[in-house]
Amino acid sequence: MKIIAFAASTSKKSINKQLVNYASHLLDKVEVEILDLNDYELPLYSQDKEEELGHPQVAKDFLAKIADSNGIIISFAEHNGSYAVGYKNIFDWCSRIEPKVFHNKPMVLLATSPGSMGGASVLAAAVQSAPYFDGIVKASLAIPSFYDNFDSEKQIIRHEELNEQFKDAISHLNHLK
Repeated sequence: MKIIAFAASTSKKSINKQLVNYASHLLDKVEVEILDLNDYELPLYSQDKEEELGHPQVAKDFLAKIADSNGIIISFAEHNGSYAVGYKNIFDWCSRIEPKVFHNKPMVLLATSPGSMGGASVLAAAVQSAPYFDGIVKASLAIPSFYDNFDSEKQIIRHEELNEQFKDAISHLNHLK
C-alpha cells in the first residue's frame, strides 16, 4: 500500500512539511512517498497558458502520483486565509486535465500555522471542496500555534491531547486496501 503525502507549500522551511513528515512516521506497514511541490513547478495557470502549452507533463506526473496511490495526506499552508499559490497552481493545472483530481482516494487533510487558528480557514475550504474533486476526506485537523505545539528537534507534537487527536486522524489511513 502506498500513501502520497505533501505540504501544500513551496517554502523550503515549511512547517506543514514537518507535519507531513511526522504523519508519515505514524503509518504502519505503509509506503509513504513525500512529494515536494517545488518538483512540480509550472507557469501560473490561465486559459491562455493552457492554449499555448497544452497540458504540461509535470501536471500529468503529479496526477499520476495521486492515481497510483492508495491514499493522500496534505498539510495546507494558509496564505491570507486561503491556499498557498504553489498548491493552487498545480491543482488548477491538474483539474484541467482530470477534474476528479483526487481519484476517489481516502484523504487526511491537515493544516498548521504559527497562529492560534492553525490554518483553520484554508483547512475548512479544503475539506469542503475535496469531495467535488473526488476526494474522500477521512479526517482533518488543524494544529494551532505550531512553534508552541511542535518540537522540531524531536519531530513530535508536544501537547499530549493534540498529539492523540493527530495520531487518530492519521490512523484512518493505516488499514486501507
